[in-house]
Amino acid sequence: MGMGKRGRVGAALVAVVAVLAQAQPALVVSEQDYLAEVPMVLSVARLPQRLDETPGAVTILDRHWIRQSGARDLADLLRLVPGFQSSTSFAGDMQQATYHGGASEFANRLQVMVDGRSVYSVYLLGSSGLGLQTLTLEDIERVEVLRGSNSAAYGARAFLGVVNIISRDTKDTQGLALSVTGGQNELRDVSLRWGHVDNGLGLRVAADQRGDGGLVGAGGPTRVRRLNTQAQLRLNHRDELELRAGTVDVLATRGFAGREGNPVRQRSDSAQHWQMDWRRTIDADEEITARASLSRERYVDHFPYAPVPGFEIDFGGRSADQSLLVQHTARYNAALRTVWGAEYRREQVRSMPIYNRPDAIRTEFFRLFGNAEWQPAPNWMLNAGGLAEHSSLSGDTVAPRLALNWRVAAGHTLRFGVSKAFRPPSMYEKHADTRYFHPVTHALLDVTALATGHVGPESVLARELGYLVDWPGAAIKADLRVFHERVSDVIDAFRVPPADARRPYDYVNQDSFQIRGLEYQLSWRPWPGGDLMLNQTFTRISGSIENDTLRGAPENARSLVLMHTLTGGSQASMSYNKSSTAVLQGSYKLATKERLDLRLAWPFRLGPSKAELALVVQNLGPAYLDYDPLFSFHRQAFVTLRVLP
Repeated sequence: MGMGKRGRVGAALVAVVAVLAQAQPALVVSEQDYLAEVPMVLSVARLPQRLDETPGAVTILDRHWIRQSGARDLADLLRLVPGFQSSTSFAGDMQQATYHGGASEFANRLQVMVDGRSVYSVYLLGSSGLGLQTLTLEDIERVEVLRGSNSAAYGARAFLGVVNIISRDTKDTQGLALSVTGGQNELRDVSLRWGHVDNGLGLRVAADQRGDGGLVGAGGPTRVRRLNTQAQLRLNHRDELELRAGTVDVLATRGFAGREGNPVRQRSDSAQHWQMDWRRTIDADEEITARASLSRERYVDHFPYAPVPGFEIDFGGRSADQSLLVQHTARYNAALRTVWGAEYRREQVRSMPIYNRPDAIRTEFFRLFGNAEWQPAPNWMLNAGGLAEHSSLSGDTVAPRLALNWRVAAGHTLRFGVSKAFRPPSMYEKHADTRYFHPVTHALLDVTALATGHVGPESVLARELGYLVDWPGAAIKADLRVFHERVSDVIDAFRVPPADARRPYDYVNQDSFQIRGLEYQLSWRPWPGGDLMLNQTFTRISGSIENDTLRGAPENARSLVLMHTLTGGSQASMSYNKSSTAVLQGSYKLATKERLDLRLAWPFRLGPSKAELALVVQNLGPAYLDYDPLFSFHRQAFVTLRVLP
């Protein structure tokens, strides 16, 4: 009798667990085997904090988990974080990741940062997709994911979650490193990195290209090219300077065969950035930091419109943003620390096809932020703070936060938190004026979007209860989060009355909804050399909102990662995740998503260098839909050779 889909996946899971466990007998392991330095989190309150002292739930994906996950890029990696949905498709405008729904074509309710620098796309409605492509996984030290709102620390766009990508220190990437990957679906990846440290100066240059045939049904191949440089310089015993610069270029196929208004074509999105960080250590308890950054983006997407000879549809344009930040951190005594600072941002967009004007549209942000960490008693920690922002686009907003952590007993902490966050309208939602003119007569043919500007910021009031467990004797760490998020004044597109297909879209604040649920993550070392990470999310979204896309979180999603280091340093790992029906694009409801990946890696010597050969098989089960009902992710296998100094 044939085995069904569930049976095949279940049998594969059983077989993989058996291989990884290798029928290990019960071992007596000392508590010291599992004791490690408590992870310090940098991205929540702008203060280095222990996980049990942060004012929010955090998932940390370090180099160990990143490497053994078998993921090729960050969007694919984030599917293993509780409450996250991600798409590997470049057939929209970019890969995307969202938290608790809102997975429209532009996933703009999630703040993505690289080393503290915001990397959302000013041009693509604040989308975080391009920022997810900034660094190759090889150059990432860890990823800190705050599962919850954080406008209190970072202002606009830190709406439902924050992802901070922290790059590797130059002292950890010395010498020449090479990685080559090849496999099914035209998969071809290559990266080259060189690093050097001497006399207080650290340098790194990294270049890579990621390419494959794209999702089945998505029309064609994708390619990502990156170049990143970093310099770290100790000026004296007090001052340190870090300089970063890089470029990313994405070329992808989008559109559909036979659709005159959206045909198959190649489009590109490229960005460059420069960043300078200066840190002065006044003494052991006081520090001043400053950051300046500049980013530019160019989007190219145009094609001929067959029904009108000589007419071309163009979605292209350019954008830029500049930022200047100053921050002061101080510890006044054993019980009190503070951080406060100010930031100025300037953003501009230029696109004649999209905004019907030749000049640039500009907006400015002025922010003041602060947070106090106070320990009134040995087992209590209070975080109180907020951010005030003035935007020339949407006026004044204030985002407060209050969180109380209570260490009930050793290794057991309860957290109570409430915060408010906001997302201002993007420049397109505020100023869109997309018109099409006849190429000869210049007569107006159509107006597809015409923003009146009568739109303000979205807001969310978030409440949460958390429970953290750190049980060294059993090698278990767990994090439980119960949440309620009330989203108000949701920005959505509607057609100008009388509504019909010939009327242009405008953007207004018209809906609200509530997100309730529970999520947990658990990590466990069941035997020496073995690691397990399990998480699950239960989510319910309700309210007046009519746009199914914004309610597109699955009601139930779970993931499991199991890893084992074999004798001689070889590694075996598997990752499995499954989610119930969700909406990922428009009003399309995508079926249950289930995926099982395997990775096997063997270290060896290649002359004087260390090397590793790894085999990854992604999606051992049936194909699943990704982003669009016409696109699907099929099984693919690839081999990676890494050579390290």
